[in-house]
Amino acid sequence: MAMRYRYSEWDGTQELSQLDADQILDALSDDLMNSGDLQHALRNMLQRGMQAPEQEQQGLRDLLQQLRQQRRQRLDQFDLNAVMEDIRAQLKEILDIERNTLRDRLIDSEDNVDEYDMAAEDSRVINTEEIDIDQPSPTRNHSGDRDDSMPNAKSADQSHKQAKSGLTDQEQFQHMLETIAQRKSNFLDSLPPDPAGQMKKLQDYEFLSPEAQNRYQELVEQLRQAMVQSFFDQVSDAVEGMSQDDKQGMKEMVQDLNDMLTERMRGGEPDFESFMKKHGEMFGENPPQSLDELISQMQQQAQAMQSLVDSMPSDQGQHLQNLLGNKFEDAEFEAELAELAQNLEFLNPSNVQTPAYPFRGDEEIDLQAAMELMNEMHAIDDLETDLETALSTGELDHVDLEQLRQLLGEDAVEAIEELKKLLSVLEDSGYIRKEGDKWELTPRGTRMIGQNALVEIFRELKKSGIGNHPVPQSGRYGERLDETKEYEFGDPFHLDMRRTIMNAIERDGPATPVKLQPDDFEIYRSELVTETATVLMVDLSWSMALRGSFQAAKKVALALQNLIKVQYPRDSLYIIGFSAYARELKAQDLPYVRWDESVLGTNMHHALLIAETLLAKHRGGTRQILMISDGEPTAHLEKGRSQFSYPPSPITIRETLKVVKRVTQQGVTINTFMLDRNYYLKEFVNQLAKINGGRVFYTTPDQLGEYILVDYVKQRRKKISGRS
Repeated sequence: MAMRYRYSEWDGTQELSQLDADQILDALSDDLMNSGDLQHALRNMLQRGMQAPEQEQQGLRDLLQQLRQQRRQRLDQFDLNAVMEDIRAQLKEILDIERNTLRDRLIDSEDNVDEYDMAAEDSRVINTEEIDIDQPSPTRNHSGDRDDSMPNAKSADQSHKQAKSGLTDQEQFQHMLETIAQRKSNFLDSLPPDPAGQMKKLQDYEFLSPEAQNRYQELVEQLRQAMVQSFFDQVSDAVEGMSQDDKQGMKEMVQDLNDMLTERMRGGEPDFESFMKKHGEMFGENPPQSLDELISQMQQQAQAMQSLVDSMPSDQGQHLQNLLGNKFEDAEFEAELAELAQNLEFLNPSNVQTPAYPFRGDEEIDLQAAMELMNEMHAIDDLETDLETALSTGELDHVDLEQLRQLLGEDAVEAIEELKKLLSVLEDSGYIRKEGDKWELTPRGTRMIGQNALVEIFRELKKSGIGNHPVPQSGRYGERLDETKEYEFGDPFHLDMRRTIMNAIERDGPATPVKLQPDDFEIYRSELVTETATVLMVDLSWSMALRGSFQAAKKVALALQNLIKVQYPRDSLYIIGFSAYARELKAQDLPYVRWDESVLGTNMHHALLIAETLLAKHRGGTRQILMISDGEPTAHLEKGRSQFSYPPSPITIRETLKVVKRVTQQGVTINTFMLDRNYYLKEFVNQLAKINGGRVFYTTPDQLGEYILVDYVKQRRKKISGRS
């Protein structure tokens, strides 16, 4: 039955494969080989994440890119011009409603006057014929309503004045209404052009329209909220619809807060607990837990408001500041808020410039939403700083995970947690350990990097069709193998007792005593293996790094060291690094070796002198030098000091070839792996090969390992044929 697979979109519920320590170590080994700095390699891995066969791990750069993209989206989305435009539009609607009401009332008054004229005519007829002039007579008050409380004598006196002035009652009443309406209209027309000036003038204005009055009060509440929010985030929610007692409570809270800040500035310890017992309800469901936390929150809010002011176009920011002033109509409260702003500035001596954001979108936004947007922009800035710090230090504990969750979602938090696991998996596997504040490779980690390099190189050998180790032929001499054979006269008597006794039992059956015959004897096969002493000379000059060869050379050195340690434990390997001077390198130090940036020179002469000394310790077996370089010798040692010259001086070439000739006479073979083909290099290598008889390989960094290991394995063994 055919296998069926079902694919679905990732929704976060699928189980991911566990992180593998070997994969993680392999992922950072190239960086380690290139830089020679484990901290740098670990930081690079955290920065880029890790690409495993079955899992894609986000890195810090991915998260930082998402965060910056979110900032760009906000900047491209909103238009801060709309903040003041929204307030202007609200004010215009309020004033239009009030003006329309004034006009409607004036029209209504004219209709009322007409009705009043008819009633007054009837009243005069009645007064003349039936009513004594001294009896009360109905009239109208200043609001246009009938008022039966006015005496008739007063009405008569008023009629007398009207007659004197030449105006009738209805004309005087209409004139009075027109005067009131005109006075209010003139007031509205004389309002300043800026919203702040208009709001200040309207504080003492008595609206004729209830709707305009309500709309105006709502706008005042919005501005009060924004003003309070410039200091407190959660407290601003309690401003809307607050009573006079509530306002008094808020004023007392700010006074007590200023007292605490003053005590803090004097070096005292304010009683924050008592403050929160008294005013804690104002701070919502998530109140600050300490005075420092409260100060930090207030400073963040103040910076967000300042960023809003600075980000607004032209002089609109100043208009907004003017608009927010004196909205509680309490000079004492305003003074407390001003003192609070000064105290917060004093407690933040860093004087960090609040950022202004270049918003360029076209989506309209009101004041409340703009304040929330500024808080978000500041949160993005803070989180960006956290991620950039993590990028440079490799430390992830300082990233605010809650802020990360709010801005980028749960997936981003999971990415950080997975990055933290990368280090813990390596540590738990024994590949790295913490020494002080730095990570270092353990011996096991170093061996594993060498093993991975060896596997990688032989994998490439297999792809290219180059053979691996040939199967050794059996023989009677040399080192014992695990395989066995029948004993023959003259063979070393490396008896396999178990196989020998079993041969006798199989012949005669299970009985005692066991009788052995010559044909029962079985011995271990043996192989003649020569011990090899190898010196690997690695060019550490800056040109190796410039051409991308340094990493390959280090990887080969580790692979070769691992190959010899595991498969040829009797062999000896020495590693020499050379640039202006040469020095011996220990295997455990190989991952950390860097090229020499501060000095010039390729001093093969000094390296060959050290190699000669090291190989002199080995009198038997094979002795060889493997040299990896991308250039001809440009320096030699003279009285203990490096003498540099480029192009290579004849003296440098001569002194280097002298050592080549001397080690050749001692039976040392020099195989050279050249990573460049310039004229001087070819000339020198040809002379070296002519003197020594060793081989020369012109290769590339990606094929360097293949050549070296194939050559080593092929030349390593000498086999003696044995009889089967």
